[in-house]
Amino acid sequence: MNGSNGYFRDKTVLVTGASSGIGEELAWQLGLCGAKLTLAARRQAALETLADRIAKAGAPRPFAANCDVTRDGDVERVVSESVRRWGTLDVVIANAGFGVVGQLKTRSIDDYRRQFETNVFGVLRTIYAALPEIEKSRGHVVIIGSVAGWTSTPGTSAYAMSKFAVRALANAITPELRLVDVKVTLISPGFVVSNIRRVDNDGVLRAEAPDPVPAWLAVSTSKAVRQMLKAVAQGKREQIISGHGKTLVLVERFAPWVIRAVARRLAARPSA
Repeated sequence: MNGSNGYFRDKTVLVTGASSGIGEELAWQLGLCGAKLTLAARRQAALETLADRIAKAGAPRPFAANCDVTRDGDVERVVSESVRRWGTLDVVIANAGFGVVGQLKTRSIDDYRRQFETNVFGVLRTIYAALPEIEKSRGHVVIIGSVAGWTSTPGTSAYAMSKFAVRALANAITPELRLVDVKVTLISPGFVVSNIRRVDNDGVLRAEAPDPVPAWLAVSTSKAVRQMLKAVAQGKREQIISGHGKTLVLVERFAPWVIRAVARRLAARPSA
């Protein structure tokens, strides 16, 4: 697994948003690496099914914990239960998130607040809850951001704002936590095969909804997660996932006028 096995073997890892998509694949690959897992999400039944699948593959059975990162106290409880189960916490992966979409005039303040409650404050709750144990183990904080934290497009303002905030958070706390021997890695994926685009603006999974991203553009979840875990194992500060994601970030940094021109055309399109 690209050298990730040795880094994660016998490490205790907490993954939020582990019931589907990137979180589920992170759990699966970490399990195969020999990590001792705590899986946190709102859908307990899905977590238990995933834990059983990991155990059947010969890995330690993960601890599955019901958790809503938007509720104060939930992540603290999960961290406490995880430490009782495994004895320590080495890596926390703040993965839980979803996307609110729609143009400014069709969204409300409540839509933006709900987006930030999960994608920003949920990340903060996770870090605050885990940090005392992560400091003890001189461990690793992993934040799942997005290429949308580098460049935003019409109809994605709420989601992009949340991911810009997460990237700012990662950039600020990386040198702070380095002082206490805690590493921080920001993972910024482009389009990855995932359920996130099937989650509606209220955060409810609509499994039957079509994926609006063409299949040829989205990177497979397994490939993307392999790259993520390799970046974490190597202690990288940030890793952009997918070729198109890296291209967008380069264009945003060195030729932003291209992004602006495309955005003007997208904004001028009539709504469906």
